Amino acid sequence: MHAQNRTHILLLMMLLIFLTPQKVMAESVFTLGVWANYSYLPGDKTSQDTWGRIGDEAAILYAQGQADENEGTWSYGAELRIGPGSFTDPENNSTGDRIALHEAWAAWQLTEHQLLVVGKNQVPFGWKTVNFWPGDIHLAGFGDQMDVGVRLSGNALPWRYDVGFYLADDWGTSTDTVDDNRHWGSTDTFRKVRTWVGNLVYNFGGRHALGFSIQAGKLQDLTDIGGNKVDGDHRAAAIHYQSNFDNFYTGVSYISMQRHLPTHYLQQAQLPDSIENQRLAGKLGYEQGKWNFYVDLSLAEPDSSREMKRIYAAAPGFRYDYGPGWIYVEYLYQTGDLNRDGMVVKGHFDAVYVTVDFYL
Repeated sequence: MHAQNRTHILLLMMLLIFLTPQKVMAESVFTLGVWANYSYLPGDKTSQDTWGRIGDEAAILYAQGQADENEGTWSYGAELRIGPGSFTDPENNSTGDRIALHEAWAAWQLTEHQLLVVGKNQVPFGWKTVNFWPGDIHLAGFGDQMDVGVRLSGNALPWRYDVGFYLADDWGTSTDTVDDNRHWGSTDTFRKVRTWVGNLVYNFGGRHALGFSIQAGKLQDLTDIGGNKVDGDHRAAAIHYQSNFDNFYTGVSYISMQRHLPTHYLQQAQLPDSIENQRLAGKLGYEQGKWNFYVDLSLAEPDSSREMKRIYAAAPGFRYDYGPGWIYVEYLYQTGDLNRDGMVVKGHFDAVYVTVDFYL
């Protein structure tokens, strides 16, 4: 069956399920959302001639819920995206289409202060940018991470901690992590597997949070001659800080990363034995009523040979809550990027985005 036909059929099925009267638990929420995006690239001749384009459309289905009091200690969450705006890569995901299960997890409250989460869930590493796109920029691979595994989260005030083990970065043998894609290999190069993650945060003054995150794991060879061997590795550490001052909020994060790519892929692509770089990210925002003004900033400093010089990126914008959804207006500027191998590469880019979404 043609990929586009499969998409239409699946979307129709999900809409029918959503619209069919069902017995809904008191603590369960099922939501249908839609978003689309206007983009204008100042340096692109086609964009200048057409005055931009409207696309990246997607339908999003959310499910969240938890057991009623005295009925259990479980909860769950899932998000299915369908359409070009699902921010997934058909050549490297598990569906081969513009369909992505961005998250799907079940959790159990073990104690009053401990939660166990199983499934595709948020990797507890550093903090996330104000908007996952385009603000993720040079966090590239360490921003909106949703990997498949298990996580234990808890708190012993003023401390908060997370420990996780993630078997892979996506379903099956996919190398696509949706919002965070194109930074962890591909289906014919390598993928991230067997990753341990730890996060410790100290809250103080009622407004501040200082934390330290680490992650380390393996890389599996997916080349034709690699034999699917797991002979590469990756590691990263982050020091991060966040604070709130009335309507203002801010955050700073320093990330150091290193990768030793699988042997056969490394030789085939003629890459350096070790890929190393540092990332520095910051965010600053002001929130008042339905308005949220913010800027995400980041830079990447390469250590490896053959990498570019330092690169910068900025994504200022604002968000307005108009009722059933949000309107985002953002500008993205960057002097380079980080590729699937984790290397700093050249590539000046700037764009204006206006995104509108709504939820039923």
